[in-house]
Amino acid sequence: MRELRRQVELLTNQRARVDVERDNLIDDLQKLKQRLQEEIHLKEEAENNLAAFRADVDAATLARIDLERRIESLQEEIAFLKKVHEEEIRELQSQLQEQQVQVEMDVSKPDLTAALRDIRAQYENIAAKNISEAEEWYKSKVSDLTQAANKNNDAIRQAKQEMMEYRHQIQSFTCEIDALKGTNDSLMRQMREMEERFAGEAGNYQDTIQRLEEEIRHLKDEMARHLREYQDLLNVKMALDVEIATYRKLLEGEESRISLPIQTFSAINFRETSPEQRSSEVHSKKTVTIKTIETRDGEVVSEAMQQHNEMM
Repeated sequence: MRELRRQVELLTNQRARVDVERDNLIDDLQKLKQRLQEEIHLKEEAENNLAAFRADVDAATLARIDLERRIESLQEEIAFLKKVHEEEIRELQSQLQEQQVQVEMDVSKPDLTAALRDIRAQYENIAAKNISEAEEWYKSKVSDLTQAANKNNDAIRQAKQEMMEYRHQIQSFTCEIDALKGTNDSLMRQMREMEERFAGEAGNYQDTIQRLEEEIRHLKDEMARHLREYQDLLNVKMALDVEIATYRKLLEGEESRISLPIQTFSAINFRETSPEQRSSEVHSKKTVTIKTIETRDGEVVSEAMQQHNEMM
């Protein structure tokens, strides 16, 4: 029984230790799952930021393309205006040359020559002014577009740099997530192996416990049977002891009745008488004493004496 109890306690302690190890593994797995969720959340946040920066880069690229198109359009417009202006100048110059030829042929018209000179000066001033304004406007637009393009280029470079940083972070998070997934898979595999092994050991322990319990029940049944037999034997012994004591008491009583009677005789007095008187005068007395001793387990319990007088 003591060995069986020791084995049961050993199995119980081993099972408790296995339960503690399983709980520790479950806690580690939960922590790894929580860390994995945090890393996934950070990865999603980085991907969202990267998508936002990509949208900004796309918007900046579209703005740059739009500005380049506007620059090209303005350059084309300036070229067209220059071409128109040059054609107007050539036309004016041809007109002035024709008028100058006519003036040289007709010297008698000085007022017309002066007027043409004035008109030519006015047109040249207007053309110079238009060219200057067009060049200033062109330079201003080019400067504005250049500044906007530089700003967009700076924004694009910054966005590209941040995008590269986020890509590095995403790669780092991806590597860490892969490592955590590998660790998680390894722990899950270890936990499954431990659960299978513990299940097998628990089954073996359960079989051993059932076998030990069956042996304990069998031993208890045998002990109960032995106790019943012992009780029956004890009852028989007690009955025999009582019967033996009774027979012993009876035997001792019979022995006391047989061996203890004491006879006492009184003194007999003789005197000289005649033969006739001797038969009538001679008297004898017999006293019988019966001593009764009661014993129990070899000890004297009670003692009594009885006397009987008999005439002889």
